[in-house]
Amino acid sequence: MAIYVDGQPVVDLWGGLAADDQRWRAHTATLVYSATKGVSSVLVHLLADRGLIGLDKAVADYWPEFGVAGKDQITVRQLLSHQAGLPYLEPFLTRDELFAGKPAATALASQTPIWEPGTGHGYHALTFGWLVGEMVARVTGETFGSVLAREVAAPLGLDLWVGVPDVSKIDYAPLRNAIPDSSAQSPAHNDPEFAAAMSKILAAIADPNSTFSRTFTANGELPTPDATTWNDPRALAMEQPAASAVTNGRSLARLYAACVAPVDGIRLLSDDAVEAAAEEQVNGPDLVAILPSRIGVGFQLDDPGTPLLTAGSFGHPGAGGALGFADREHKVGFGYAQNQLGTGITSDPRTTAVIDALRRSLS
Repeated sequence: MAIYVDGQPVVDLWGGLAADDQRWRAHTATLVYSATKGVSSVLVHLLADRGLIGLDKAVADYWPEFGVAGKDQITVRQLLSHQAGLPYLEPFLTRDELFAGKPAATALASQTPIWEPGTGHGYHALTFGWLVGEMVARVTGETFGSVLAREVAAPLGLDLWVGVPDVSKIDYAPLRNAIPDSSAQSPAHNDPEFAAAMSKILAAIADPNSTFSRTFTANGELPTPDATTWNDPRALAMEQPAASAVTNGRSLARLYAACVAPVDGIRLLSDDAVEAAAEEQVNGPDLVAILPSRIGVGFQLDDPGTPLLTAGSFGHPGAGGALGFADREHKVGFGYAQNQLGTGITSDPRTTAVIDALRRSLS
């Protein structure tokens, strides 16, 4: 984990085991699931800052094949804030087809939304990646991973990949499946409404045909989180801008720090782009994830389910515990990555405790 304040590193710590016989080292990296979405959204806003993407332009302006079956008016803003109505794939693609990426994007381009775009929001757990990845490819003429490497990872010197060409050539910490722990859930949610929502979630998890299950598992082919599925070298090589980033806490912190302040002379986003990124788009019950969510343009915002540093924070957690965010008020970049998957549905007690300590320190 690492923390930057005003462009300077103030915390940079690592420890524990990367594998049974190997300790976590300075540049060890692991898969961070949906913390990837924050990384990907930074890249989209960087391209928007340069005038290559318009947040209120139709996605079909960049990806013409997408503009069918009631999707011609879906904007980039709606896509990034989970309002497109495409949370799961209608066709049941094989795991190999999903790893390839292009078949999933092609299927989504012809698909009809399951709700009218812009009328509600539902977490696009995996489809977010195929949708955003194809849009960026159409805009730039390059794959998402190559643009991210050139425009973000290389200038800042990050251990960060969306699509690892050869996992044997990096210091990768394999994921470990969660150890059931009844204490892992946040006590802030011990109330009747949360209990009722959790009952709905558990029922949805048990039903493979539910919107929840189809969304979070790609119709059963990519169960998420699941260590065996996502430690597969094919999964790590997949350029999946929703879930396949391999990185560490230092790189997440440095990335977000460069969104709100210069880091070694590099500023990724302008003040205007940061304001656009952190502007609330939706707030309320999620049509897929069931629990309420508060979302900006590609980023999760501070709320009881995902508490960040202040109301001015924006970032993204990942299933199992990873988290990266920036805070506009304190010019903070925060990053945490772990290979031991946690069990919490909402915030992870490991990051919550550190954020509380950071808040006390800053005050």
